Amino acid sequence: MIGDVGAETADSHRAERRPEIKRVLVTGGAGLIGSHICEALVARGNHVVCLDNLSTGSLSNVSALEARDEFQMVVADVTQDLDMIHGRFDAVLHFASPASPTDYLAHPLETLAAGSTGTRNALVLSAHHGARFILGSTSEIYGEPTEHPQSESYWGNVNPIGVRSVYDESKRFAEALTMAWHRARGADVGIVRIFNTYGPRMRPDDGRVVSNFLVQAMEGRSLTIYGDGAQTRCFCFVDDTVEGILRLLDSDVAGPVNLGSPHELTMNDLAQMVLEVTRSASEIEQRPLPQDDPTRRCPDTSFAREQLGWQPTVTLREGLTRTAAFFSALGIGQPRGGLSQVH
Repeated sequence: MIGDVGAETADSHRAERRPEIKRVLVTGGAGLIGSHICEALVARGNHVVCLDNLSTGSLSNVSALEARDEFQMVVADVTQDLDMIHGRFDAVLHFASPASPTDYLAHPLETLAAGSTGTRNALVLSAHHGARFILGSTSEIYGEPTEHPQSESYWGNVNPIGVRSVYDESKRFAEALTMAWHRARGADVGIVRIFNTYGPRMRPDDGRVVSNFLVQAMEGRSLTIYGDGAQTRCFCFVDDTVEGILRLLDSDVAGPVNLGSPHELTMNDLAQMVLEVTRSASEIEQRPLPQDDPTRRCPDTSFAREQLGWQPTVTLREGLTRTAAFFSALGIGQPRGGLSQVH
């Protein structure tokens, strides 16, 4: 049982194939996850409208799609009036929000607006078209967890006035708003809670630990570990995350559904693997742990396996290698023995 939402999901929202989805709006579609969603949707024959204000996303992430008749780019903010979006949609995927600590700490009010006003606008649009609505939520709603691993029934342990609360609470509110529309207005919704996702199209300076470590190692700089490095995370390659999102989209599951790797490792272990993948001789530098930084994070993904038939398939070493190759193609660092052979 997964609390109120989970019981409803397990009993009345089994993962059955839905009527064909043809046209999809993806907010935040020029970001890391959003751009891969757009690419996957176009590849399977959907028509996609990508909406992004480019505050953290990039047109380069969707440049390969811009010549496709099935793809349209709209530069706009989801917190503003969406009347410029024309045509009927079968689905709205709401992924517009700063997602890395560097971004949401630099744009706290914009982050809160994306989770509140942005979510409402996306829900209104989806309801107008009778479209399925998918909310991109986050493992950050669990805060500093007292339950381990974290299942969807866990309510979380979030500091509502801490520095990270602008992201945590914006997503918690977005989930509450989504379920209110579902219960009060019969909206067809799905919520995905995404654990640490990484891969090609990460910004080298986005402040996430994978990009930090890879860029530092490739440039021969010290890898910065905050705290003693014993804190844990679970990293899911972006292709696996997107596959789970599309399975949720095509199902009748409301969720929430955890998507992430169940393989937990410490930051010390991650740093060591990055050094091996990049064949770097960089040193390790320890710095103070930031405020409210969770010490453990690991998803219980049994619900995703049971309801969506989903589990990640890309190993961390393979994913890091592919991400390092992406950074190398951007000109990060000098060619090294390991990177020159990465394909």
